[in-house]
Amino acid sequence: MATATTNISTGIGNGSVSRRTAMATATTPSTLPLPTPFSGLIFLRASARSTRRRPAVSAARTHPALTRSSLPIRVRAAASASSDDLPSSSERGVENLVIIGSGPAGYTAAIYAARANLKPVVFEGYQMGGVPGGQLMTTTEVENFPGFPDGITGPDLMDRMRRQAERWGAELFQEDVEVIDVKNSPFTVVSSERKFPQKFDIMAPKYGDLYPRDCVLTIAHYNIVLVKCHSVIVATGATARRLGLPREDEFWSRGISACAICDGASPLFKGQVLAVVGGGDTATEEALYLTKYGRHVHLLVRRDQLRASKAMQDRAHSYNLAIEMRVLHDYMVHCTLLSYLGNLVDYGACFRVYNNPNITVHFNTETVDIISNTKGQMSGILVRKLDTGEESVLEAKGLFYGIGHSPNSQFLEGQVKLDDSGYLLVEEGTAKTSVEGVFAAGDVQDHEWRQAVTAAGSGCIAALSVERYLASNNLLIEFHQPKTEEVKKEPSTRDLHEGFDITLTKHRGQYALRKLYHESPRLICVLYTAPTCGPCRTLKPILSKVIDEYDQNVHFVEIDIEEDPEIAEAAGIMGTPCVQFFKNKEMIRTVSGVKMKKEYKEFIEANK
Repeated sequence: MATATTNISTGIGNGSVSRRTAMATATTPSTLPLPTPFSGLIFLRASARSTRRRPAVSAARTHPALTRSSLPIRVRAAASASSDDLPSSSERGVENLVIIGSGPAGYTAAIYAARANLKPVVFEGYQMGGVPGGQLMTTTEVENFPGFPDGITGPDLMDRMRRQAERWGAELFQEDVEVIDVKNSPFTVVSSERKFPQKFDIMAPKYGDLYPRDCVLTIAHYNIVLVKCHSVIVATGATARRLGLPREDEFWSRGISACAICDGASPLFKGQVLAVVGGGDTATEEALYLTKYGRHVHLLVRRDQLRASKAMQDRAHSYNLAIEMRVLHDYMVHCTLLSYLGNLVDYGACFRVYNNPNITVHFNTETVDIISNTKGQMSGILVRKLDTGEESVLEAKGLFYGIGHSPNSQFLEGQVKLDDSGYLLVEEGTAKTSVEGVFAAGDVQDHEWRQAVTAAGSGCIAALSVERYLASNNLLIEFHQPKTEEVKKEPSTRDLHEGFDITLTKHRGQYALRKLYHESPRLICVLYTAPTCGPCRTLKPILSKVIDEYDQNVHFVEIDIEEDPEIAEAAGIMGTPCVQFFKNKEMIRTVSGVKMKKEYKEFIEANK
């Protein structure tokens, strides 16, 4: 076992641990300065001594209480995490490359870097930037990505890219990066989920009025294991914006959604009047998609025209300019020849929207707030006409946001140069940022094109740039490719239905749910999904691993809300993914969206 040292530091929030950095249990006492009692949150960080010299903790990050006294105290580990809970150790002290983010940019960078034997560590993102896979995880048909003449769904495309990256040896973790330091080399990365509780006894000798006699102070803390790396690719993409309505939080996931693809098929919205706010690609696509489920869709546009791109053109678009201008004039759309030649207005998109009898477009319209009925359910939207100031209530049971995105670059502020909108600045024609060794790819640095194929291209450029950077600085360490493991085939719905066996842990479909509800003595975990739901694909493997850990204590059932709509309606499912827990014929908890693995584990542990 390596000799371990224990350092003391302070901070607010949770620490994070990476399985890629070696760590040993801290058992050797260390001499530390004595903090003033109750002066702040204290975290003790235990880390294995590395053969590489690491920079000392800067004074700016040290709590003032730690500098007011030089009185020595003794620290020893009173209880440490078990070996099963600790991350696996790695003999590599510093990684070649850490890729932050996923989507077309992050996964392409991972593929190229892995094929170059760099063995990249990929933090796919989890909550800050949406689900792993980026915006394509909430997109229906992708018809313009090369190699798919019949089109492919966004989640399917991202799943293929992810599996390709894994095949070549990339290590992927569904976590956010909370802290990064690129001012000191090698760079330091701390992710969101990896923390391991320990308790330390502080042997505090008598010291005046503060400590009138010798005593032992027990401090609970989280081990923080840092990932060190020589290079970073930032591919964090962008996050859907919100309107900030007065009752937005109250009705979020109870009528308001930022993902029509995820939630459109929910019983809450089927056959109802719905609304979409926005005038670009996202809004027009969501409006068209929602017509498959809603009775009617209102498109609320602040401007006096749509600004959808060529990606939304009608497949059957064969009109000439004169016909287009006449049709658009009939619908009172204010378009000019100049707009047609070079502006953002796309007439193909206009045709698709206007030719659909189930869509009504409201120009110069601002969304003000949500209106509810006496039961507390969403019943309408308060809107205001910007040209007249007139307010009115639009009947609608659901409101979907399609108002654009903001780059996920907040964690780099003050370290890497950003533009006024928060996009990373790169040298023209390259992936290089203002910091040597830090590269950017995808929408986090692209506020103009924002296409899946351009994001993938920029990911390729970033990975090749990293390889050259590491080689030119004599930092590159190559790793052999891992052996390919055989993928186990999951049983189909038909198999499980025809051969239902209560001794099995995992099931699918309403037949299994009904049987388990009445017969199972275990905790029952029900996952509600939809075929086009990208986040559902993210949650499935996460939840599956959790269920495997509690194999004999829980039953798992997956319900497709399109195959079993009556079950979803009876359960009150308003969006996917959604998890419900049952025990003794009683529903004890509902968890909407994708949560961290620990949240599911903690609940199952407490209720098994």
